[in-house]
Amino acid sequence: MTRYALAVDVGGTKMEAALVSEHGELVRGSRSRRATGRDATPASLDDAIATVIAHALSRLPDDAELIGAGIGSAGPIDRNVGQILPVNMPAARGYGLKDAVRTTASRILGRALPTVFGHDGGALALAESWLGATQDAGASLSIVVSTGVGGGFVVNGAYIPGATGNAGHLGQVRREGGLTLEEIASGPASAAWAQQQGWTGATGEDLAKDAAAGDAVARAAIERSAKAVGEALADAATLVDLDMVAIGGGFSRVSADYIDLVQQALTASAAHEYSRRTRVVRSGLGDEGPLIGAAALALR
Repeated sequence: MTRYALAVDVGGTKMEAALVSEHGELVRGSRSRRATGRDATPASLDDAIATVIAHALSRLPDDAELIGAGIGSAGPIDRNVGQILPVNMPAARGYGLKDAVRTTASRILGRALPTVFGHDGGALALAESWLGATQDAGASLSIVVSTGVGGGFVVNGAYIPGATGNAGHLGQVRREGGLTLEEIASGPASAAWAQQQGWTGATGEDLAKDAAAGDAVARAAIERSAKAVGEALADAATLVDLDMVAIGGGFSRVSADYIDLVQQALTASAAHEYSRRTRVVRSGLGDEGPLIGAAALALR
């Protein structure tokens, strides 16, 4: 009998759920999403959880062994009490995400479902170490550059959550001018900076299109993001001695050379030979990575 986990991924723009097998494969048709956004409230999150979990569980194979639920959430979080304290959803601060998922899934199933909760960056890092780009690394950091910037550590195949589950929360480290990395390098922040320089587009997708067409400001915004990420990763590599960093998220695909630009900035900024050796690679799991990682919290 194949073991499965219910995976729930909660971010600043959307919530997703799916069923994932012990082999890291999503069950066909089980994935669905609902919008979250800056105006998300406990009530709207309750509604989203009910919808996506009901959809996922309705696709549970007849011969499946559902062993638990895994949740990866944008942070900060408090893993010890099961709450989220998200930067990008201020009205949801203190929301009991773990209990909400466990209660909803258990009610649908008619039995208690064990539930594991972690930071979405940590979940992604676990997925990359299990099935993705960092399988051969002893010590790795996996990050997302998207609406926000977050990450997580895996050492010798084990997720390292830290005291409250926020280890690897790279987007909230301070950089130039007292800004956080997320306030410099995320997709929305990069678009806002470009607008301040006279660019007339609106989104990260617009930046990608215009930079490819030769717009100098759009290209400068992309390079600024990659440089900030690379310099922050150089500090992380110096601090914790990393073999490899995997980068995913929508904005990391804003240009074909974004990963190369990050690697160049890391190598130029790192203080020591061991940190300069850290390799930067593209995520090996694409947009399924966060869900596979959430499931891995329960499966592994």
